[in-house]
Amino acid sequence: MVSVYLSPVYPALGIAALYGAWWAAVAFGATPGGFLSRFGPDAAIIALVRLASTGELWVHLGTSLRRVAIGLAIATVIGIPLGYLTGRFRTFAQASGAPFLLVRMVSPLSWTPLAIVLLGVGDRPVVFLIAIAATWPIVANVAAGVAALDPRWRMVARSLGATPWEVLRTVEWPGIRTHVLTGLRLAVGLAWVVLVPAEMLGVTSGIGYFALNTRDRLAYPELMASILAIGASGVVIDAGARWAFRERRRPRDVDAGTTASVAV
Repeated sequence: MVSVYLSPVYPALGIAALYGAWWAAVAFGATPGGFLSRFGPDAAIIALVRLASTGELWVHLGTSLRRVAIGLAIATVIGIPLGYLTGRFRTFAQASGAPFLLVRMVSPLSWTPLAIVLLGVGDRPVVFLIAIAATWPIVANVAAGVAALDPRWRMVARSLGATPWEVLRTVEWPGIRTHVLTGLRLAVGLAWVVLVPAEMLGVTSGIGYFALNTRDRLAYPELMASILAIGASGVVIDAGARWAFRERRRPRDVDAGTTASVAV
């Protein structure tokens, strides 16, 4: 019971310690009115509140979230089938292992020049970079889940007359669902990390563009405010992904467990 009440305390203490370290670094490391004093936490928080109240911050965040959602949708459509094929068929895994590893080892941002040449400027190269970054966590986790399934489960299902679709729906999907959700949550975090630098090239909106624009305008409090917004948004996105992609027990599973307990 004590841990439940103290659970919000420790994160708050950590944030307070981070704020104190930031304030001390500026207060004791910068001369009053000097260049480094513009990066202080007080000015950044004031700028953050002003940007949020005017709505400018929300416009850029909304644009960034839209790009992330599209990139993740593409990564999911590509990643789940590739992961299933990799985990299900050994020949496919052996044939695709080296090419997949080669592409996966290339930093997503390394594709930026090629993306701009082929897709132009705007949303499309940004979405491409997000998709290519988010695909591999999904592929790896789905493949691991499929490979870990007991083959006797499929054998029993087929012996009972199940069609391939029924085997996939009633045997394989329940067995790999946790792996799929883990891959999606990892993909969400990686997509947000890749998004910000991707938006610094060839676009005129988004939180990454806004951060670059504040630097060009020498608006350093707004620059620090954009960094705070990026970090806070990432925390919210990760928490939302943890909630959305958590493993849920279906009502019939709960009822069955309750019935078994009563029977015992």
